[in-house]
Amino acid sequence: MQTKVRAVNLNGDEVDLKATDAGVLLTTPQQRSWTERGLGWQAMATAAVASLIVRPDTVAIITFFNNTTNKYFVIERVFSHSLVSIADGNFGIWLCVHPVGMTAPTNDITIRNSTSGLTAGTEGIFDNGATVVDNGWFPWGESQTTVTATVPGSLAQALVEGRIVIPPTAAISASVVGQTAVVTNCMGLHYFSVPLDELDVN
Repeated sequence: MQTKVRAVNLNGDEVDLKATDAGVLLTTPQQRSWTERGLGWQAMATAAVASLIVRPDTVAIITFFNNTTNKYFVIERVFSHSLVSIADGNFGIWLCVHPVGMTAPTNDITIRNSTSGLTAGTEGIFDNGATVVDNGWFPWGESQTTVTATVPGSLAQALVEGRIVIPPTAAISASVVGQTAVVTNCMGLHYFSVPLDELDVN
């Protein structure tokens, strides 16, 4: 049996919440709610590039810049598909967050779509091979192994799940480090474009 509970939302209006008789709230994952509202988007490069074989520095494989004035980009995941590899080729994703005030990079051709069936959006500047400031690169996610030599192989993903948030004029860069530059990767990301006042809760 369910019980209704009253609460105040961000607009100051009272709304109903659902709970069990024991007082356990019944909630919907925030990501699903954002998706239902049309806030979920994906973007990825159209071509694969060679993996790095050293720690990334001032050249990123992809950079995604927040060019809005009123949205946070809440990063859900970053992914990389190995298009060409060698037998047992290893690779992993590295991410770098650039602070507010970064100079906007160049917007390159990408594949974009909505995660809720909307027309592809144009928010965000997606740059391939941008020169960036090394604000600190860190590995994210598990490394992957490609088991074939020339056939498209593994997909690596960093499940960020909102632990990186990009405010206006900030950006996130991604790269791949592998055991050899023969491993080529095509990178992209899944994010939510969330109004500032929805996350600025004090």
